[in-house]
Amino acid sequence: MLARNSKLLILALAALPLAAQPSRRVDDAALKNAGKTGDEWLTYGVTPQETRYTPANLITAANVGRLGLAWSYDLGQGGGGQEATPLVWNGTLYGITNWSIVFAVDVRTGKEKWRWDPEVNQEATRPKICCGVVNRGIALYEGMIIAPIIDGRLEALNAETGKPVWEARVGFPQVDNITITMAPRIAKGKVIIGVSGGEYPIRGFFDAYDAMTGQRAWRFYTVPGDPSKPFESPALKKAAATWSGEYWKFGGGAPVWDGMAYDPEADLIYVGTGNGGPWPEELRQSKGKDNLYVASILAVKPDNGELKWYFQNVPGDSWDYDSVQQMLLADLTIKGRQRKVLMQANKNGFFYVLDRISGQFISGQPFAMLNWAKGLNEATGRPIINQEALYDKDSAVSVSPGPGGAHNWSPMSFNPATGLIYIPTATSTSFNYTLQSDFNYKPGQQNMGIVFGGFGGVPAPNPPPKSRTAPPAIGPPGEEDQRGGALIAWDPVTQTERWRAKGGASIGGGTVSTAGNLVFQVLPNGKLMAYSADKGEKLLEIETNLHGGMAPPITYVVDGKQYVTLMGGTGKVVSPFANAGGAGRGGANANATNAGRGGPTVVNGIPTPGGTTPPAGNGRGAAPAADEAPNPFFGGPTALPKMLTFVLDGNAPMPSGDEKPKP
Repeated sequence: MLARNSKLLILALAALPLAAQPSRRVDDAALKNAGKTGDEWLTYGVTPQETRYTPANLITAANVGRLGLAWSYDLGQGGGGQEATPLVWNGTLYGITNWSIVFAVDVRTGKEKWRWDPEVNQEATRPKICCGVVNRGIALYEGMIIAPIIDGRLEALNAETGKPVWEARVGFPQVDNITITMAPRIAKGKVIIGVSGGEYPIRGFFDAYDAMTGQRAWRFYTVPGDPSKPFESPALKKAAATWSGEYWKFGGGAPVWDGMAYDPEADLIYVGTGNGGPWPEELRQSKGKDNLYVASILAVKPDNGELKWYFQNVPGDSWDYDSVQQMLLADLTIKGRQRKVLMQANKNGFFYVLDRISGQFISGQPFAMLNWAKGLNEATGRPIINQEALYDKDSAVSVSPGPGGAHNWSPMSFNPATGLIYIPTATSTSFNYTLQSDFNYKPGQQNMGIVFGGFGGVPAPNPPPKSRTAPPAIGPPGEEDQRGGALIAWDPVTQTERWRAKGGASIGGGTVSTAGNLVFQVLPNGKLMAYSADKGEKLLEIETNLHGGMAPPITYVVDGKQYVTLMGGTGKVVSPFANAGGAGRGGANANATNAGRGGPTVVNGIPTPGGTTPPAGNGRGAAPAADEAPNPFFGGPTALPKMLTFVLDGNAPMPSGDEKPKP
């Protein structure tokens, strides 16, 4: 009897460590090596380098056709598009949806573990939301989920329970005219976060907060303030020389609302900045000036925010060409030399390759049609501005790309085996720019300074006396059957296109690439696609019935099974004619939403005048392309937001997509 009891005790004790075995710690070392196994998804871009590549290879070109739904999870009532990248850790999927609601579900079953609602004051916050009731993601660190709240808060939640740990106030929409929509990043124990709101009178900035306490460590302003006051840093003193007039009274713009990357070896954080405010440099009283650090890429030290180098993609930007798009880090052999590079498919239509240690320009070529520039200076990368693309109050000029950009927030991915980058692209867009002749600065309101309209069959309000001939374009033209966009496989070494597939756009969905020689792509219209990474052969097409408001896919391995997860659907979106927020650069729905810019509606990234029904189809006077998302405001179908997870031989029923939102 004693022997038997002793044996049972030994067995029980042996089992205790397994039952109480702690989950793998997510600290700086874990994040530095994130993405190397393919098992988890610990940070926004899966790696600190934002490659969105995983070595997971259980799903291959040979079996991807067997992919089926494993489970679905209802995200809620929605109110905008889904733009977030979920995270996977310790058997749990973590995500964020409209109005910054954070949730955790079991990765195997989709069963909810917890859900936390920050209870945003929607009535007070909505008027200051430029570009949609959206969030692009969360961060994970030391057992906490770090969540950006659209009303200007930064919240740390216990990853196991969802209970708040600390809260920081980044800014106030009602006072600072900012919101937060980007995913935080972690660098050396600090949470790095920026703000949205470039159409409002803001002075752009990004912050670093102690990840354990929520205390702010430093702030980097992206444009200088009042020059009669002391500058916050030598970098801003230098920047002030590139402005003139009373620019600071308009804020200056340059918000930080999306792209970041981190190189732990170089100890540098890379940050992209947004458009100047107002849009035309003339109204910023800085005509002919560079306006640092508008539309730029910055490299700063995570310890103190010190600027080490900058590269300005669009000096004196007047076309809303933010440079906040994804920055992807890799080591490439270029002209026989190993280079540590930063790559960006910019909104302006050029693909840039920079030395990420020094900021030196290496190369740049157009990956989409553009006419605002004739090319880039081969030595410096400075654009050779097409003078015909400079607009004024007396005439309109059609400029490509339009404000939605050739590539916007839709994530691209890099496959080291093929050496290719897969870019969701709006291949040919344009916009008629005219300076607003009766511009008057309005404190606390949108101040873009341009006239909307005059395209797609919609007349501009108070149209200018004449329209100038559009400048000649460079770059690959969009093909007629790719009006809805394309997925472009780009070789960054040779700066050439290797293949393209119909479908996709600069806004909505995105890609992930795998060691199974696959590229998974989510289209803005709700389809999940898979292509061979080397040749672009279409291997899979799944209709999710989510119709629009699509977020990018992720993939990971649990219990010997590889899963693919995505989010999508909009639910009920407030009418764009209510002047209550929208999509502009990637908001409530990429195809038709209120740009939040004084009432214009954005149709596939192209604004139309407020209060005017946009033209049928894609905003270019044509019927919708097959891969374009339906229009939820003018009779198109919508779907309540969901998270869908796929696995080989999954056989769960696909949601119908016709559930009705609550009144």
